[in-house]
Amino acid sequence: MSRGPQSMGAILTELMARRGFARIQSTAALEAAWQDAAGEVFGGHTRAGSIRRGKLEVTVANSTVAQELTFRKLALLEALRKALPDETIRDLRIRVGPIQ
Repeated sequence: MSRGPQSMGAILTELMARRGFARIQSTAALEAAWQDAAGEVFGGHTRAGSIRRGKLEVTVANSTVAQELTFRKLALLEALRKALPDETIRDLRIRVGPIQ
């Protein structure tokens, strides 16, 4: 069964989905939003991970940064929700680990 010619937009959308470009862009947008929310003081000591079940996993360099981010959790969540309205981020999971 022949589908006939496809539009260039449909072909590019399919190619991007197959190659994972949308996921890469989504990850980059999430990291940029996190860095903006964390600010200069904490941005260099943290790294945003993935969103699982509404929780953004954040890796921090040490327990001091983890504690400070826990104190600022509500403000961070509000900033992330404004920056990423299409994402469902209800909470943060902060853990200490290597920042690369």
